[in-house]
Amino acid sequence: MASVLEDPTLERHFKGHKDAVTCTDFNPNRKQLASGSADKSLMIWNLAPKARAFRYVGHQDAITSVQFSPFGNLVASSSKDRTVRLWTPSMKGESTVFKAHTAAVRSVAFSQDGHRLVTASDDKSVKVWSVQRQCFVYSLTQHTNWVRCARFSPDGRLIASCGDDRTVRLWDTSTKHCINCFTDSGGSATFVDFNSNGTCIASSGADSSLKIWDLRTNKLIQQYQVHSSGINSFSFHPSSNYLISGSSDSTVKILDLLEGRLIYTLHGHKGAVITVAFSRTGDLFASGGVDCQVLMWRTNFDTKSYQEVLQQHSRRSTPDPLPHVADIHPRGPHLHHPQPRAIQISPTVADTQSTDPRVIELGQAAYSNTLFNSRTHSALMQTATNSQHSNGLPASHAATSAEEGWMEEESVYQPGATSGRRRGGRGRREEEDEEEQERGQTQPLEVLSGHPSCLESTLRHIVQQLDILTQTVSVLEERLTLTEDKLKECLLNQSQILKDVRSSGERRRTESEETDGSPEDST
Repeated sequence: MASVLEDPTLERHFKGHKDAVTCTDFNPNRKQLASGSADKSLMIWNLAPKARAFRYVGHQDAITSVQFSPFGNLVASSSKDRTVRLWTPSMKGESTVFKAHTAAVRSVAFSQDGHRLVTASDDKSVKVWSVQRQCFVYSLTQHTNWVRCARFSPDGRLIASCGDDRTVRLWDTSTKHCINCFTDSGGSATFVDFNSNGTCIASSGADSSLKIWDLRTNKLIQQYQVHSSGINSFSFHPSSNYLISGSSDSTVKILDLLEGRLIYTLHGHKGAVITVAFSRTGDLFASGGVDCQVLMWRTNFDTKSYQEVLQQHSRRSTPDPLPHVADIHPRGPHLHHPQPRAIQISPTVADTQSTDPRVIELGQAAYSNTLFNSRTHSALMQTATNSQHSNGLPASHAATSAEEGWMEEESVYQPGATSGRRRGGRGRREEEDEEEQERGQTQPLEVLSGHPSCLESTLRHIVQQLDILTQTVSVLEERLTLTEDKLKECLLNQSQILKDVRSSGERRRTESEETDGSPEDST
């Protein structure tokens, strides 16, 4: 008999975002992890040891969703700036912009073949886009409030969406009709997704509930109430046997769907957990939250290789009934330790002190980086570090308090509590501040990846204004070109009219002369 499986472990943590991490996704090639943030940047973390990270700047507001294409050659991101961007995850940092909706775009997802995108928005609509032609295809508009999430089924025949109207809707992609609507959500539905073989969908809610429906019977088959606050995101394991969820109660929960019970509670984040995601093979999963960190965990609780199982699932995308969630391998019970009802396995995760990767900024903000020499860079880093700890309140944590319900409730971030701790002399916070300053001086960064200083923000503002001026000039040039073309056309028409008038006048004179000369000839 096989030995009892191990608990999940924290593999790495990534620090580089300056505000809440709102979304994560693994590259199918197992070499990269993408994360989006309220700081308007998309970051690509290379999983190889000591590899550099890429920061892509282009969105004008918080990024809400990110996903790699099935082949890993593109990354799609959605934003509150009402656009969707398609990025090339390389040093070039090129992107294509879709002006997708008339309000904030909450989610973006690829179809299984990579040919289409589905987006959900606060304008109450779900839209489908062609990736190759980079154009709009059709819209789904029966939601009556903000749409929070939309996903394709694995076979591409269905779309699931959910939103603040407390409904989860199923759409047929061939007829564009809503074929089912689940209305038993106790509050706003925050996230929805299909399991790997498309037999079930799950939805999470602001009421901290998680529900799973069987699509063949359209019945609710499982319901979990394991969090003490709203669930912001969840992810199915590729086997469909497990599900992880992230909540505003600062925890990540792992559910065993075959046994129908909670098996792990992970405490790694300080504050709300906004995003969780399994890798395509299920051996890793990532989480991100308002503490600006991305944590990467090793699964450990299921050592089975699912490559063959996933291939079988892809071959079984037929009109025949697909297997039930209980028919998926392994069929037997899982070898977990027996747990009490109050499950609390992993203790609070300590800082691993792993070195942060060097960050290369790409996109609009990269222009400002060339203006700094090494001396200015080190001085600004020291200024940023001092300003960060001047009142005991990190800027990133202070900024996240207003981020749509992702409230930071830990007293460690309150200025009053920190100042009270300092009155008694040199405390733990001051020692940590000095250690962080020393680390900042001894670990040079390739670019300014810490908290932005006043000078940097001013330069970025200038660059943005220059971009606006450039766009304005290009629009004026286009209008001048159109005006010039119209003037040329008017001149040509006028000259043609003059020619016609002249020719008609000559004909009349000729006719009159002939008429005047005819009587003389007769006499």
